[in-house]
Amino acid sequence: MDEFKAAFSRKSLDGESSEVDLAGKRILLAEDMLVNAEILMMMLATENVDAEHAENGQIAVNMFADHEPGYYDAILMDLRMPEMDGLAATRAIRTMEREDARTIPIIALTANAFDEDVQRSMQAGLNAHLSKPVEADILFGTLRSLIQVR
Repeated sequence: MDEFKAAFSRKSLDGESSEVDLAGKRILLAEDMLVNAEILMMMLATENVDAEHAENGQIAVNMFADHEPGYYDAILMDLRMPEMDGLAATRAIRTMEREDARTIPIIALTANAFDEDVQRSMQAGLNAHLSKPVEADILFGTLRSLIQVR
């Protein structure tokens, strides 16, 4: 957890994060709890972010695969979902044979924020790890720090 906080702080200090406007960015939200998905989608809408919802990891993998490279700017990935959990879904996306599969920011969303959970997330290819309930300023700061200006 401290590794992500330190990286986020460094990124914020160098000023890069403030340059990315989130308006019009497209996020794939993988979340099995409908109420959580609705809250996150409303939160994202306050910054004019377009969010598309996947009810589980397998659907998220399929949605990512079904769109052209670069369609999504980032993925918010719940780690505990039916069908396919967030770690398996991240691994599946990272191994796809397409140009954006290894570079798209994938951000873990979980109630578990223990160091071993963060370590497993990093090993699976996630770029950041946010604890639920997600705070808007932390979510937006993380997205701004990870999304590349296109």
